[in-house]
Amino acid sequence: QFFVFCHGLLQLSQLLVSGYLKSSISTIERRYGLSSQTSGLLASFNEVGNTLLIVLVSYFGSRVHRPRLIGCGALLVSLAGFLMALPHFITGPYEYDLSVASTFSNTTDLCQPGAPRAGANLSDASCTPHASRENHEVLLVMFVAQALLGIGGVPIQPFGISYIDDFASERNSPLYLGILFSVTVIGPGVAFMLGSAMLRFYVDIDKVSTAEVPLTNKDPRWVGAWWLGFLVASSLVVLSALPYFFFPREMPKEVGEVLHTHTHTSVELECFPVVLLRNLRHPVYLLVVLAQVNISAMVAGLATFMGKFLERQFSLTASLANMIIGAVNIPGAMVGIVVGGAILKRFQMSLRQCSALCVLGMLLCLLTAFPLLFLGCPTQKVAGVTYWDSSGFGHHDTECNAQCHCPEKSFNPVCGSDGVEYTSPCSAGCRSVNIHADSSVLNYTRCSCIAGPGPAGFARPGTCSSGCSHLFVPFVVLSCLAGILASTSHTPSFMLILRSIQPEDKSFAVGIQFMLLRVLAWMPGPVLYGSAIDTTCLLWERRCERRAACRYYDNTLFRQR
Repeated sequence: QFFVFCHGLLQLSQLLVSGYLKSSISTIERRYGLSSQTSGLLASFNEVGNTLLIVLVSYFGSRVHRPRLIGCGALLVSLAGFLMALPHFITGPYEYDLSVASTFSNTTDLCQPGAPRAGANLSDASCTPHASRENHEVLLVMFVAQALLGIGGVPIQPFGISYIDDFASERNSPLYLGILFSVTVIGPGVAFMLGSAMLRFYVDIDKVSTAEVPLTNKDPRWVGAWWLGFLVASSLVVLSALPYFFFPREMPKEVGEVLHTHTHTSVELECFPVVLLRNLRHPVYLLVVLAQVNISAMVAGLATFMGKFLERQFSLTASLANMIIGAVNIPGAMVGIVVGGAILKRFQMSLRQCSALCVLGMLLCLLTAFPLLFLGCPTQKVAGVTYWDSSGFGHHDTECNAQCHCPEKSFNPVCGSDGVEYTSPCSAGCRSVNIHADSSVLNYTRCSCIAGPGPAGFARPGTCSSGCSHLFVPFVVLSCLAGILASTSHTPSFMLILRSIQPEDKSFAVGIQFMLLRVLAWMPGPVLYGSAIDTTCLLWERRCERRAACRYYDNTLFRQR
């Protein structure tokens, strides 16, 4: 029982490390200027290390000291977690505004006619060979960390489960495995809640005092302390890894009615291709696995980018988006899995009824998910990006901010009194600024691009709200409902696989199933979703001549794709 407790704790903290990345993905994109395709590849890269080794592990089964190997794997996972946080410590502080030479002054972003801007050369000054090398280093460290995370996670689940199954009584074994399974479902929810808590802090909380940073977490340039969660999660992994070095290689079997002892024979290894073909030729097995591949690819993509989607569609902070996913969507999926299992148990279903239940769950899920195509916000009007008006914005000869000489790189969105967003006070032609007592900006005035009372309008800092917050609650309710309905088919689909194949092929068939899920779903899923999201970008941030993170998306296309 102590082993089960330790294993539950370890699986939870391992899932914290891998799930936390998904919760902070939009923040890491913004901090290091990554496209969603790159971040999707990063998120699924741990599956690469995992898949390469999982075959070996199932092969060595009970020939090794399992607890000790689990402990070693866990230490590798924690190393990977600390490596994920390393880029924060090897790079300089986050420069939220490249037009300001990392010293914040209120006038730099304003329209200053006459003098040619120093900012024009500034954009190249930050592009030393060192800066671009730094970026490669960051990516290298993170990809290596993800690969190690996958490799370290290999022994944890299979060895833990087989160890428990070998030494628990037949009566208690299902209970123990049920406990572990529920932990693996709760884990990602806890990870998103951790993300929600950490992203409330500013990224450089250890390098600069909060007073020096004129950003709030509503600001589009805000970057939360993404690295903090990795330190927390990795420390938990280290703590839960320690007991494993003290468990024995074998335990006396728990007292209970002993039916028979499992004998591991080498028969299954001789005819590997034969068994493989026999299973893949089985139509039920093949179809169910393909169905699971499709669902899993969707889940993998959604889990990675759902937070980003909510942030962009409904103008939420990263912290709030994670809170919704961790507290609403993931518990919803848990409820669905439990309900599906309960229906199975209550009605003792035949194979045909199992498949009917799966089909029903999926159809209902599609029905509730269909309205989600239309529940979202239109793209905000951004001058020169999504919106051109009669005052000549975007036409270089008569531009209302032509004499301002705005630095191209500056990004400090302001919302004009006319409801149009501008990428910086300078591009709105604003010539003066009003400051609160606590040195935060109240508003920008005398903006020549904004029509208003008198000669010019004013603008307030931050993006314009998308003005459709009333659609947010229906979206969350429907997406949660769709998730519940889809996950009711989780248990019946597993039963279809386990009951339709020959008993002696069971463990092998499940192994092949997970292998296919990894290669066809968990790996490509986030990358495909990330690429699809990238195709809807309207304005890319540029860093040192390379395309960095996306500033503005076409919200409607983003939602539909």
